[in-house]
Amino acid sequence: MATESQSAAPPIPPTNTNTDNPNNANDSNAKPEFPLPKILTFPSSSAPELITQGAEGRLYKTTYLTPSRPCALKYRPPKTWRHPALDARLTRHRILAEARLLARCRRDGVRVPAVYALDEAAGWLALEWIAGAPVRAALNAWLARRRARDAGAGRDVEEPLDGEGESDGPLLAIMRRVGEAVGALHRVGVVHGDLTTSNMMLRPFGGGETAVANGHHGTAADGHDDDARLLDGEIVIIDFGLASQGSADEDRAVDLYVLERAFASTHPRAEGLFPVLLDGYRGSFKQAPVVLRKLEDVRMRGRKRSMLG
Repeated sequence: MATESQSAAPPIPPTNTNTDNPNNANDSNAKPEFPLPKILTFPSSSAPELITQGAEGRLYKTTYLTPSRPCALKYRPPKTWRHPALDARLTRHRILAEARLLARCRRDGVRVPAVYALDEAAGWLALEWIAGAPVRAALNAWLARRRARDAGAGRDVEEPLDGEGESDGPLLAIMRRVGEAVGALHRVGVVHGDLTTSNMMLRPFGGGETAVANGHHGTAADGHDDDARLLDGEIVIIDFGLASQGSADEDRAVDLYVLERAFASTHPRAEGLFPVLLDGYRGSFKQAPVVLRKLEDVRMRGRKRSMLG
């Protein structure tokens, strides 16, 4: 793969003062720690912000066409340890595959980011920026408040939640919405490959094109207490880097198993409510009964592997 040439113009100096971000610095003359993709080195009204750095690529927040339209730019830099021809072929395949799957989901009404633009040769994909918080962060914030209330009332703060508390309604509702979102994804023949609550965004109702198209024009939290507001919003599934097209019930069951294990690890106190999520899945996907039977088989294999070490 031909690596991107350095632009004559220097990288745009970051303006964000968040020093925890490798691409941000207080010094206006500071340069990013990582070389920017060429698309982000041209003059712009806003500096790109590095959001995450992973093994396969980086995610930047920038703008698209106008300063008022935020954009997520996924960039897969060249892998110097890989043969250039192979690297170019793999990068092209992965960028195009992700874009096609996202376009398919959007076409069939699944809430995912819109694809704005791409350059498979340069290794980047520009996507709709999803406002809101990751479901993981929202759930953990709600659970922290629940823990504080339990501690104040003298209750066991480690006791698993059963969903029967008078304030547990919002928690049960978001579990169902997550299940419905996964069911919608599987219904259109897409397997995510990395389902976690970190790869789902909680977008305020009415906060995006999809929400408007589905008739959400207000905030569902009106009149709710602050705790309920934390979990209000529609589920948008993100990060399709490991996704694939597939309709095998086994693959769908593995998708659910990955989510189940991630959920147990990330939100252990609410682990017992995972069946509520599966109820949402069952209600949004006709083939769910078959997939859930496969899930039992996948769980059994997982337990055997754990026992064998």
